[in-house]
Amino acid sequence: MKAILSVSGLGLGLLLAPAAFAQTGGDLLGQLDSQTTNPEKREVVAATFKATHIINSQSVETPGEGTLAFLIQHRFGTLNSGAYNFFGLDQAVLRLGFEYGLTDRLTIGIGRSSQEKTYDGSVKYRAIRQTTGAGAMPVSVTLFASSAINTLKFNELPGEKQRTTASRMTYAYQALIARKFSPNLSVQLMPTLIHRNYVATPGEQNDVYALGGGLRQKITKRTALTADYYYLFPGNTADNFRNALGLGVDLETGGHIFQLHVTNSLGMTEKFFVPETTGKFFSGDLYFGFTVARNFTLKPQI
Repeated sequence: MKAILSVSGLGLGLLLAPAAFAQTGGDLLGQLDSQTTNPEKREVVAATFKATHIINSQSVETPGEGTLAFLIQHRFGTLNSGAYNFFGLDQAVLRLGFEYGLTDRLTIGIGRSSQEKTYDGSVKYRAIRQTTGAGAMPVSVTLFASSAINTLKFNELPGEKQRTTASRMTYAYQALIARKFSPNLSVQLMPTLIHRNYVATPGEQNDVYALGGGLRQKITKRTALTADYYYLFPGNTADNFRNALGLGVDLETGGHIFQLHVTNSLGMTEKFFVPETTGKFFSGDLYFGFTVARNFTLKPQI
């Protein structure tokens, strides 16, 4: 009798074991699944743009802590300048720049342009980052400020007061507001103020306001189309100068970004392309140029 009961108990145990295992296993798989695909997990959206510049404009991106970005920016003369000037290739301006990430959010930069022998310095701070998940932040916001000094030798008239250092200074302030709508499309808005300590005539504006827009549309794994545009708000500057427009292509080649573009602005810093653009884009006043950006890690990440 005891043997029969033992056999019956063993059979019942075998019948119940699969159900118990299925319940336990199901709970474990459910826990793992909730951990790996939790839609409420908050994550920072990365690589809104691939470089710290779009074309003329700064982007919301910064190099990252301990990273030094070296930029070579080159812009030739206008394509409609004719064969005598080899369609602009005989004329060129150059800017060399360095941008260093003090932290992942804070960057300082310096540069020197051959145009007006201009030196510039900048500070860039990532105030807000776009995130997904619980309490998602829909946009990234980076604050940018720069100053530039014209070091040309001026030919003052006899008896005319010499230009002071302060009169050679120009300042730029921007809020860069961007959203990455998908892995392929990013859009940026740029409210901008340019302040010039000196203007040639009383009718010119010391303060110039503009609204910029930029975008990046990825077309292959390593190629993207870019564009940026600045609208000058009504005033003397808008009446006498043009809105800056640029179209370009970004190419990722190993450790650097190679950017090709055409624009109606010769200058490559805010001092030039926001208030001093003279080219008519659709009349052929197009400056062909490129930017090469190479990053160097000076402070290895732990």
